[in-house]
Amino acid sequence: MAKLEILNDKRVFHYFEEISAIHRGSGDMEAISRYCIAFADAHGLRHYTDELKNVVIYKKGTKGFEDAPAVILQGHLDIVCQKTDDCDIDFLTDGLDIYVDGDYIKAKGTTLGADNGIAVAMILSILESDDIAHPPIEAVFTTDEETGMYGAKALDMSVLKGRRMINLDSEEDDCITVSCAGGCDFRVEQKLEYKSVIGTAITVSITGLTGGHSGVEIHKGRANANVVAGNLLNTLKNECDFELISICGGDKANAITNACTITLCAKDTDKVICALDKAIELIKLEYTDREKDLQISVETGEEKEHEVLNDEFKIKLITALCCTPNGVLEMSASINGLVETSLNLGILNTNNKVLTIHYGLRSNKQVALDSLSSKMAAFYDMLNFAHECFGHYPPWEYRADSAMRELYKATYIEQFDKEPRVEAIHAGLECGVFASQIEDFDCIAIGPTINDVHTVKEKLSITSASKIYTTLVKLLAKMK
Repeated sequence: MAKLEILNDKRVFHYFEEISAIHRGSGDMEAISRYCIAFADAHGLRHYTDELKNVVIYKKGTKGFEDAPAVILQGHLDIVCQKTDDCDIDFLTDGLDIYVDGDYIKAKGTTLGADNGIAVAMILSILESDDIAHPPIEAVFTTDEETGMYGAKALDMSVLKGRRMINLDSEEDDCITVSCAGGCDFRVEQKLEYKSVIGTAITVSITGLTGGHSGVEIHKGRANANVVAGNLLNTLKNECDFELISICGGDKANAITNACTITLCAKDTDKVICALDKAIELIKLEYTDREKDLQISVETGEEKEHEVLNDEFKIKLITALCCTPNGVLEMSASINGLVETSLNLGILNTNNKVLTIHYGLRSNKQVALDSLSSKMAAFYDMLNFAHECFGHYPPWEYRADSAMRELYKATYIEQFDKEPRVEAIHAGLECGVFASQIEDFDCIAIGPTINDVHTVKEKLSITSASKIYTTLVKLLAKMK
């Protein structure tokens, strides 16, 4: 495994390494925002920032492009922070430990943050360069995209003159993205009621699931650990008596949950263990053909007094987890192969005596998104659980007359002698936010190939990043 320094002759990778050293999880934007402002100052570039730490850096057009319409280059600064159990990195203070492995850049024990750090690195490299031809550039670095596109939604769009935008948050290098889903968060928060019982604690750990991005990979049939836990508990309640102490799975609404821990309490421990073994076998029969690394372990503790959910809340919670919709709900009738509407149960916990169930909802149709949130509200109203819907972001609708799309296609064909794929995606992109606020907006989303985004297996293809950067530079030279 080579060190990343071997790539420093490529300024893109130089900047990717620099920003990887900066802690920049969603909600922790101060340091990376300051870095971007310092970069602008060091290169004599005008800049703008706001209360949410969004940064816009302006660069004049090069010779012959002075009067060309401006182009917006856009990426987001925050990353999803996931790590392995044995990783000691503190995401609030530490950068990432990145390295080169063949054609890939990876991170030791954590997500890589190529989503969307590679976009930031590419844009900084272009802003730094004196020999890349380009129109006036408005480089927009947004914050807290991963948790609801809060930076983009708060950005004062009047600071932008451009009506053409290249978003660099796509993850397949042979594809132009031209439309995306809108979405929102649906969260249940209900104060729990407890009783005290004497019994033996039994911890059930569901691990080894693949996980992934709830937009990009929702159609791949990957199991959600929170849903698996609900199925397991529902099977168990029909076989034996037990109490529920706690349940915890996931910490990101937009990540398919890959692990969940249930803590039970039993008086007849042997009977519950026997029922658990049978339930686990059924779960494995259902899931192991698509989740070959699924592990469900059982560990017993000591007999003592425990605080457990009262009977009413226990049954309501198991019912909610067993009956909840999750995953793909509708496929598009107009775009072949496109997931139109979905949801993901990304966060489940009973911490601090409050039940939290947090979903990410998505749809490429606003009316379908509204309908889904209404159905979720009706479901949890029936259980008498308090809930809220928030963090709405609009879909980015397909533009039939996009000059940006056609110019990129022509540039790509010149480079590689083949057409790129033109796709709509079910994931959310900030393009929808910009499109909803800028009149006559023409946008494409492109990017290098990144695998296993939002997981500790995330990796960025070096060859692909170089390919996209070269194509981007050639595209800018055509934008008079």
